[in-house]
Amino acid sequence: TAHRDKDRTFWRNILCFMATNDLMMELQKDSIKLDEDSEKKVVTMLLKLLEDKNGEVQNLAVKCLGPLVSKVKEYQVEIMVDTLCSNMMSDKEQLRDISSMGLKTVIAELPPCSAGQSLTANVCKKITSQLIGAMGKQEDVSVQLEALDILSDMLGRLSGTLISFHASILTSLLPQLTSPRMAVRKRAIMALGHLVPSCSTTLFTQLTEHLLAELGRGQQTSTTRTYIQCLATVSRQGGHRVGEHLEKIIPMVMTFCNVEDDELREYCFQAFEAFIRRCPKEMSPHISTVIKLCLRYITYDPNYNYDVDEGGDEDGDESMDTEDGEDEDQESDDEYSDDDDMSWKVRRSSVKCLEAVISTRRDLLVELYGSVAPTLLARFKEREENVKTDIFVAFVALLKQTRPSQGLITTATDHLFVVSQVPTVVKALHKQLKEKSMKSRQGCFSLLTELANVLPGALGKHIPALIPGIVHSLTDKSTSSNMKIDALSFLNVLLCSHPPAVFQPHMKVILSPVVQCVEDPFYKITSEALLVTQQMVKIICPLGGRYCSPEPYVKDIFSATLKRLKAADIDQEVKERAISCMGHIVCHLGDQLGGDLQPTLQIFLERLKNEITRLTAVKTLTLIATSPLRIDLRPLLTEGIPILASFLRKNQRALKLSTLTALNMIVMNYSESLKPPMIEAVLNELPALIEENDMHISQVAVMLLTCIAKVCPSSLSKIGNTVLPGVFHLVHSPLLQGGALSAILEFFKALVVTKAGNMGYNDLLKALTGPFHGSGKATDPTPMHRQSYYSVARCVAALSSVCPKEASGMVTGFIQEVKNPKCSESVRILSFLCLGEAGRTMNLGGQKELKTVILEAFSSPNEEVKSAASCALGNICVGNLEDYLPFMLTEIGSQAKRRYLLLHSLKEVISACSTESLLAHVEDIWALLFKNRECAEEGTRSVVAECLGKLTMVNPAQLLPRLKQQLSSGSPVARSTVVTAVKFTIVDQPVPIDSLLKGCIGDFLKTLQDKDPNVRRVALVMFNSAAHNKPSLIRGLLATVLPSLYNETQIRKDLIREVEMGPFKHTVDDGLDVRKAAFECMYTLLDSCLDCLDIFEFLDRVEEGLKDHYDIRMLTFIMLARLCCLCPNAVVQRLDRLIEPLRVTCTTKVKAGSVKQEFEKQEELRRSAMRAVAALLSISEVEKSPAMADFANQIRTNAEMASILESIQGDTRSSTVESMDTS
Repeated sequence: TAHRDKDRTFWRNILCFMATNDLMMELQKDSIKLDEDSEKKVVTMLLKLLEDKNGEVQNLAVKCLGPLVSKVKEYQVEIMVDTLCSNMMSDKEQLRDISSMGLKTVIAELPPCSAGQSLTANVCKKITSQLIGAMGKQEDVSVQLEALDILSDMLGRLSGTLISFHASILTSLLPQLTSPRMAVRKRAIMALGHLVPSCSTTLFTQLTEHLLAELGRGQQTSTTRTYIQCLATVSRQGGHRVGEHLEKIIPMVMTFCNVEDDELREYCFQAFEAFIRRCPKEMSPHISTVIKLCLRYITYDPNYNYDVDEGGDEDGDESMDTEDGEDEDQESDDEYSDDDDMSWKVRRSSVKCLEAVISTRRDLLVELYGSVAPTLLARFKEREENVKTDIFVAFVALLKQTRPSQGLITTATDHLFVVSQVPTVVKALHKQLKEKSMKSRQGCFSLLTELANVLPGALGKHIPALIPGIVHSLTDKSTSSNMKIDALSFLNVLLCSHPPAVFQPHMKVILSPVVQCVEDPFYKITSEALLVTQQMVKIICPLGGRYCSPEPYVKDIFSATLKRLKAADIDQEVKERAISCMGHIVCHLGDQLGGDLQPTLQIFLERLKNEITRLTAVKTLTLIATSPLRIDLRPLLTEGIPILASFLRKNQRALKLSTLTALNMIVMNYSESLKPPMIEAVLNELPALIEENDMHISQVAVMLLTCIAKVCPSSLSKIGNTVLPGVFHLVHSPLLQGGALSAILEFFKALVVTKAGNMGYNDLLKALTGPFHGSGKATDPTPMHRQSYYSVARCVAALSSVCPKEASGMVTGFIQEVKNPKCSESVRILSFLCLGEAGRTMNLGGQKELKTVILEAFSSPNEEVKSAASCALGNICVGNLEDYLPFMLTEIGSQAKRRYLLLHSLKEVISACSTESLLAHVEDIWALLFKNRECAEEGTRSVVAECLGKLTMVNPAQLLPRLKQQLSSGSPVARSTVVTAVKFTIVDQPVPIDSLLKGCIGDFLKTLQDKDPNVRRVALVMFNSAAHNKPSLIRGLLATVLPSLYNETQIRKDLIREVEMGPFKHTVDDGLDVRKAAFECMYTLLDSCLDCLDIFEFLDRVEEGLKDHYDIRMLTFIMLARLCCLCPNAVVQRLDRLIEPLRVTCTTKVKAGSVKQEFEKQEELRRSAMRAVAALLSISEVEKSPAMADFANQIRTNAEMASILESIQGDTRSSTVESMDTS
């Protein structure tokens, strides 16, 4: 009977398990719909199964609860929760545990607060009230622990729904901090950590004051530890809110550091770390004290004598390559280790605290190198592996801060210190590269890799000391895969950042281990080894010349790479790197391969046919085609060229670009091997690529055409009806500029010189200028775009430069068209521009009537004709300076009405002429410009300022002091001209004036305090230019300049006036332009000088800007979105103050009778504000802030605002995906 009962139970359990499993599978389907009766039955049955005697059935029942939450009505979920909560109080331990798991599962599946459903709020409130009761059961610790665990989960995910319970939760959690059970204390601390981000300021203050009061009582050390731990957790989670209490907290924590208790010290340093990361501004006064404490305790190791090790290391560098003594050191470590020794925790926490200082305080870099770096270096001898790893991490953080980023320049002091410490670093690490500890070796490689990146070439002298350690990590049988990958990665960085000659003596030692790694079965090791092999090929045989015979290395490298190249069943990354590596072998060592060369090239052809590997194969083919060894590619070309031509049809941009580059190289270097059908196959594909939708592809396609025109001109005989129409269309496109235009100019030159395409000079000229003769007329009413005039003029000048005989007739023709009153305006504009571009490269001094014609055009009623004539005069003057410049200066002095146009011509001359050619005329030009610096017309003054700035760059040593003198003398108008002139001396390229400008730009920036608003505005524009183009000029002056800048962001009532316009009064703000310029400067500083800004002071100004005029609000919304990316922690600290202006903008309605423009402006403002809101919502856990959660809920419950937010978030996601798509 007993046997029968067992069987019955067994089969019952199996059937029950299978049925529950089937139910779980069904519940996970979206299609399942339960009626009310079914819901009740399923819920009742699952809750009953939780009490099943079979553990597996219980576990499945718990898993079913999750999907069931979203499938049943709210009251059924409440029934589930009630039952689970009451089961938690059960005497049966197994039922308690399984019910606890069930509650966690239900909480995990509840919809987030943002979904706006009442279910989550109701269920959470029901659970919370019961959990608070459960926590009071002091007699049953296991119930307390489960209750605290569930409360932590719920607070962590759904704290916003429990705001009404926050006070009672806090009240019930605080007594748990004194529980006799440490597990209860720890879970109470976790729960408090989840509570603080979303609790009110009052509750947060209550919690902090309670902790401080308890710490002040001087209780038992174990209780003190708990409260310090709690402070650290509260700071990590609540962040900035701790800031206002730090003045009380810091002295107290520092006092506890002196208590002889290692765990307490550890928690103190953890608290300091949290304060430093979360409250950087408030911690600033205490940073130096914290650093001293860290440096004191980083060496705290009372149970170990390091002097013994140091004594045995006196022979220094002589023992660098040996392994003697290593095992003895290891044994002594084991001998001194003590299970009860907790001092390593103190050292580790102090190092982590130091790392927090290093990572967050770049402004203290010089001080950190002076005080912290030497101590960290000395502690590389640390015996405890975990501590040593963190010491390496801290030193790597220091190196990373030294590396320039985002235009930030490190000081020479930092750089010199790192260089001086390289020998010490290598001496400390070279032995550790052979230690048994994998973690230590990985830390060494990480540190050395960063050092090589920060100081390329600095490890050159120490390569002999580092090679044995690298080889050891690659060959040691006990080495893990990650260890090998780290060693190979470091070796690759080393090879890339040092000259080939440094590695030549070590190639034999390195080669064999690397080749073994290429053959390793683990694909990641193979991939990294192929990358290293590729770099080694460049070192063994550089393209510039060989240092030694490559023969000893070729066979091993080639055979190992070939094996990977042939393999089809390997990882995609290995395939690509094998192709690339073999490409480098062929490029550098092709002459050493003999009979293996052609079979290898055939493999490349096969890879070219494979869709997965074709892009890498095309890039590799390009590399081989550029090799100075002139690799014989003829066997590949017959089949390869048509394949490459077919790639130009593929819808993969990266493939098209790489293929065009490859074809360009093949045509350039293997033209004699190309047959007409091959070139024709390529030419057939080019018309579709030459279009304005993708200018870069068009540019590369035109460069290929140019190459074909130079080496195979006969093959272009039919392009007149295929490719050329697309090129001409591109020339007339408003989008053509830069590299694409330059490529077309070279193409036309090659075309007319080689007489390819059956089109001569006159045919091309007619095709280029033809559309302008009909532009704007009844037959062709569409006017040509302004940019196309300049493009055509450049093309005409390019043709004329290589056809001087035809060019003189062309010039005469254009002069006649300019003089002819019957010519349309478009023809006259084009003719002037063509004359100007041609005049740059050829002397038009023989055309006597040209000056008169240009001056007459200055009186034309058409502004564009006048502008074209001005441009033409400047360009013609560039080509004939001695004749035209005196004429131009005379005219400027005598013709007041034409002065503006003539100054534009002068600007063209100063911009285009070389320094040498202008030096003789500088004084005459300077004198003339200075006479006009106070001109009444603002437009003329602007041109004078630009001319002055560009002329100053011709002779900065003499002219810059003259500009500086004008700051103290002259009218406000003259000062604004001078300051604007300085703006034009600041360019984004290094120029000789930079060093002089750095010395005196502070004097020019003093005009930020000028009494005249216009002078202050142009000073801000100049400052903005410096911050954008050359931040190094102003970084050292920010401490004195920022107060003036911030001052200009404030609304000044004395500059606001009322103007009567008939019956209406209109408010005019004369300070608006100055404020706009100030906010633009602030935005620029975010990108170039972020580390020099007090971000909280900066946020004060942003906050004011959010309430300002329409234009400034638009700017500050963009700034706020940018700040969310750059310094989210600081933004979160000011969240409560930033939300209200955003809310006002998003909810403001335009009055019903307003004009259309008002509605459009408000809509644009709202969208811009919503972009800032979307950026705020992207910050991790930002909705734990009650104010933000409330605002987000307000947006989501308003259909109009919700749709705007969704569209913005959708745009952000799609742009992120596009940026990730590198193809």
